[in-house]
Amino acid sequence: LSKVLDLPPENLIKSISAVPVSKKRHVADFQLSIASVIENSSSDCLAQDLHLQAQQLAERLKCDSIVSEISAGPGTVNFTINRELLAKTVLHQVWKDGSEYGVKSELFSTVPRQKAVIEFSSPNIAKKFHIGHLRSTIVGNFIANLKVALGHEVVRINYLGDWGMQFGLLGVGFQSFGNKEKLKSSPLQHLFEVYVQINKAAEDENTKKLAKDFFRKLEEHDEQTLSVWKQFRDLSIEEYIRIYKRLGVHFDEYSGESFYQQKAQEVLKMLEDKGLLQKTIKGTGIVDLSEKKDLSTVSTVMRSDGTSLYITRQVSPDLAAAIDRMNKHSWDTMIYVTDKSQSNHFQHLFQILKLMGYDWAERCQHVSFGLVQGMKTRRGEVVFLEDVLNEVRSRMLQNMTSTKTTKEIQDPVETAEKVGLAALIIQDFRGLLSSDYQFSWDRALQSRGDTGVFLQYTHARLHSLEQMHGNAELTDVNVACLLEPDAISVLQHLLRYDEVLYRSSQDLQPKHIVSYLLTLSHLAAVAHKTLPVKGSAPDVAQARLCLFHAARSVLANGMKLLGITPVTQM
Repeated sequence: LSKVLDLPPENLIKSISAVPVSKKRHVADFQLSIASVIENSSSDCLAQDLHLQAQQLAERLKCDSIVSEISAGPGTVNFTINRELLAKTVLHQVWKDGSEYGVKSELFSTVPRQKAVIEFSSPNIAKKFHIGHLRSTIVGNFIANLKVALGHEVVRINYLGDWGMQFGLLGVGFQSFGNKEKLKSSPLQHLFEVYVQINKAAEDENTKKLAKDFFRKLEEHDEQTLSVWKQFRDLSIEEYIRIYKRLGVHFDEYSGESFYQQKAQEVLKMLEDKGLLQKTIKGTGIVDLSEKKDLSTVSTVMRSDGTSLYITRQVSPDLAAAIDRMNKHSWDTMIYVTDKSQSNHFQHLFQILKLMGYDWAERCQHVSFGLVQGMKTRRGEVVFLEDVLNEVRSRMLQNMTSTKTTKEIQDPVETAEKVGLAALIIQDFRGLLSSDYQFSWDRALQSRGDTGVFLQYTHARLHSLEQMHGNAELTDVNVACLLEPDAISVLQHLLRYDEVLYRSSQDLQPKHIVSYLLTLSHLAAVAHKTLPVKGSAPDVAQARLCLFHAARSVLANGMKLLGITPVTQM
């Protein structure tokens, strides 16, 4: 193409793509989009013109030992590669690159390696870990995994709700209802119970006064009060770390609103010095974000009494945190992963940073997601993350023990947890992140259909195939044995993996990878039926094993990016 079109080869990389496999018909391997290589192609370039140009270009190209067929489609030129060469090259590439397959693609050659700070999960101490926090946790983990796989440096930050009036109440509540043993053995649950109990008395004037006093002492850094608060915080984090571990998630930094109280005051001073801070009649501090400077859009950065009412995320600690992270990590991009109800907050945050003269505010990004309805455990509404993990594990275990095909596996509980988590993650990642969805245990845990259970099942099955027939060796594969349509379909699908990774890296949506892996599993399941290893001639068996090994390798890579640990028995 480079010769015929007189363009440098690197200009053509993004114009050529692998053709998605179709169930209905045999497809070519690659296609060139004509619109993307024509100089003056504007949107008014008619379809028939493009088709004509595709035909003319196709006629100028000749088949050779690599390309066995060239045809024109609607606005595309399609190329079919010599079948044996296709099998040999794809299998060799998957084998050679291993866990880096797809990542080493030339699609990424122009992408600069960067440093990303990702803030996600961010629960509030002593309050519910609701389903929104779970979504934030798995989405943030996916984005971090993807960035790391693509060679970027990532700092994972958990920004805890660990300050505010609620700690005044909690401190008072602990004096009345607290139990040191329970605090040590199950801090999250105990603090939540204390908080619920003291909240019943929160209207009482005396309780209010005590809570205010406690929080005031906290703000004045009274040693005894601080040590109580610190114990609440430290024990909660310890337990979070243990639970996150079950999810396969870790953080580089546990930060929180408490870190930025002092710095938030400094930020308010900066806003004042720059003439950005205005006071309303009631004494509330605001920043005018409107274009015409007519106060049509404002952001509240300070309450009238100088304290922050912790109803929503606070702007000033967030400003302080952003500036601090820039100083500390000098990042290239900072991503906040929260539900879409906070979109306004982050828009305001980024705008204020810009007004303060921080150009890097343009490199901040809010990845927002929709709401999940209907997630209940058998005990009722979800209060703790651990409830969800235990529920998914016990339901999966029940499904596994009632299935006839469940073999004796070494650690059924561990396996049930991994498979169950895959089910949760796939159900969550199938659609656009911004869309709300109705959660259903039954749908998530089905073993047939497009579920995480099906992905795990496929992986385990391919793994046991390799166990049974010994590992495939790539050196002596006779690729002439892989010419059946079902084998070609798997190979063609493997060709597209890098494009799917590239797409997800561009818009940070996991659904592209999810639908790719589901298709890969369906194609592998069909091939597993029609291309038996057992009872085939040695070189046929060997070639098929190699194909299945490649499919399993890519399936495992993709699952790990999504935050799923592939199981080998089920």
